[in-house]
Amino acid sequence: MTRRRSLPPLLLVVVALAGCAGGPPVDVRDAATAAPAQWHAPLPHDGRIEDLNRWWQQFDDPLLSDLQTAAQAVNPTLASARSRIEQSRATRVAAGASLLPTLDANANASRGRQQPDLPVTNAYSAALQAGWEIDLFGRNQAAWDAARARYAGAQAGWHEARVAVAAEVASTYLSLRSCEAQLVKVQADTTSRNETSRLTDLATKAGFQAPAAASLARATAAQGNALAVQVKAQCDSNVKALVALTGFEEPALRSRLADRAGSLPVPALIGVGTVPADVLNQRPDIFIAARDVEAAGAEVSQAKAARLPRVTLGGSYGRMRIETSSYELEGPSWSVGPLTVSLPLFDGGARAANVDAARARYDESTVVYRAKVRGAVREVEQALLDLDSTEARRDSARAAADGFDASYRAVEAKYRGGLGSLFELEDARRSALQAQINLVDLERDRVAAWISLYRALGGGWTPAAPAPSSDAPQPTTP
Repeated sequence: MTRRRSLPPLLLVVVALAGCAGGPPVDVRDAATAAPAQWHAPLPHDGRIEDLNRWWQQFDDPLLSDLQTAAQAVNPTLASARSRIEQSRATRVAAGASLLPTLDANANASRGRQQPDLPVTNAYSAALQAGWEIDLFGRNQAAWDAARARYAGAQAGWHEARVAVAAEVASTYLSLRSCEAQLVKVQADTTSRNETSRLTDLATKAGFQAPAAASLARATAAQGNALAVQVKAQCDSNVKALVALTGFEEPALRSRLADRAGSLPVPALIGVGTVPADVLNQRPDIFIAARDVEAAGAEVSQAKAARLPRVTLGGSYGRMRIETSSYELEGPSWSVGPLTVSLPLFDGGARAANVDAARARYDESTVVYRAKVRGAVREVEQALLDLDSTEARRDSARAAADGFDASYRAVEAKYRGGLGSLFELEDARRSALQAQINLVDLERDRVAAWISLYRALGGGWTPAAPAPSSDAPQPTTP
């Protein structure tokens, strides 16, 4: 599938997947099918940070890979996502526990006289108390299914945050390098303007140029100096943004940046010939939306079951010892029950309202899911179009830059020989500089489109889908 032909297969993905998310709220097991099984896809970079860093090593710039590693370690967004995983894990454990019996141990000791004609009695007992809600109508099961789906979504959210951080670091670094490339062009132009101003001023003093020419030369030189200062400030701003993203010390970062100043990072896969349509399966945001549909369907079933009877069963087993002045008794004690049936009769419509609210959340989640899929396809297609467009314009932009540069050199030679005017020279200079800046912008847009494609595909793509990873955060991870 080439870039120009990628739209029809991706639209088929939209139709198929959006259709899977439809339908009215039903039993939780049916609601789970609204999130199709194929969305249980491999996580981006196989779910491993080292694979994410290795993926960015295909750029011809080692510093970018180091910046990615540092950003993944210090970004607060990832810490928040990790916290949400732990909270969802705790909710899932609590929901799973509601399906199981409870077991408590208790011990008692007492001394007293129950009636005036009875001796003082010492009583001791130790027992295990059990309780169990028999989940006849699936209320607790639905709660567990919803919690399990939310937990899976939280895990995917952690990977989504990682991909977002990686894309932000790459985009900021690209902006810095393109700014540096522009600064090189602007500084060279400023040097030329200052030299022209100096020579024109000498010619004016010697009577070979009018005073207006000297004024124009000084004005264009000042304009060039101002532009150089402005671009330099933009570059400094990008450096500070990288410091904030990665935690690098600014002096150390500037030292490393000096090695390739003005050189844009270019990935080995800048020419994207094919993009598998099913790679959208790994997008964490779509995975999260699918889990939200599943959880919302389970919550509908949970709300419905809350309107039905509840059945609980208790029991105990232990030992008891009784001591009086005249006798002692000791032996086991046990009981089965009570068996309790609780039937809601009147609640002012609260439970029915809960069902309606759950249905509304389900409907909302299915709409969001379909929109996520459509948006994902649009983002991929836009990135592919941008790649195609920048590639198509590349040769023309380079030819334009070379042509304007040659024209400027010719006009400059005429001016130095006294055959051209300063106005012609400055016009040719502006055209040449703008063409050079446009070429840098085009190269930046080309790489930026590739980074956008990385983000749109949920973390890049590989020819073969990797196996699911077990490297997601665990409870013991700090």
